[in-house]
Amino acid sequence: MFADKSTPALDPARIPAHVAIIMDGNGRWAKKRFLPRIAGHKAGMENVKVITKAASRMGIKVLTLYAFSTENWKRPDAEVNYLMSLPVDFFNVFMPELIAENVRVQVMGELAALPAKTRQAAAAAEADTAQNTGMILNFALNYGGRDELIEATRAIATEAAAGTLDPTAIDGDTVAAHLMTNRLGALADPDLLIRTSGEERLSNFLLWQMAYSELVFAPEYWPDFTPSVLTRAVADYQARDRRFGGIDANS
Repeated sequence: MFADKSTPALDPARIPAHVAIIMDGNGRWAKKRFLPRIAGHKAGMENVKVITKAASRMGIKVLTLYAFSTENWKRPDAEVNYLMSLPVDFFNVFMPELIAENVRVQVMGELAALPAKTRQAAAAAEADTAQNTGMILNFALNYGGRDELIEATRAIATEAAAGTLDPTAIDGDTVAAHLMTNRLGALADPDLLIRTSGEERLSNFLLWQMAYSELVFAPEYWPDFTPSVLTRAVADYQARDRRFGGIDANS
């Protein structure tokens, strides 16, 4: 992927509105440098700052970052505890820059299961940036795509059983309205998904929303994912013909 390492020019009129990133490879980045895994996570969180600014200045409207999955609890306790502390440190340190960049923070996931300090930091970040009107930085924290669909199905079934929802009226819009991305409105579905580290799978991320997303798999570990690599990924996206199941009128 990305054999050409030059930084291409982008068409400002065709910037993807919503970019989602699976930030993968922090542990392998650290191992390659004979460092503990938590050093990779720290470097990865520092890179969130860099890529957030680059995405905002590029004109992306929503940047969704897969920060912690529902499966990540299986990792060693020390690593999980460190990962839970990262949002606290990130928001405490980076908040002035987020406000200066006019970035609005949103957090989605099964937040009730997070440690109190993590929940409080996320809530404070949302409140402190609520008036910002620029790019939405949307963190997926303790998020799992299958769990999201189960919860949406359960909520829809409850409404139907209560008689407040006609089962025959259930459609795609009904499902979308019950997903965690519903706050994003028309921008809920990513135009482009990027996964770093060379792995090529979705890992239970935005399973409904990515039905027609363009996928780019970058070989760089997340701490090495630079604004130039982001630009090349967007250029790759711009070179594609998105047909959403239809055909090109010129075909």
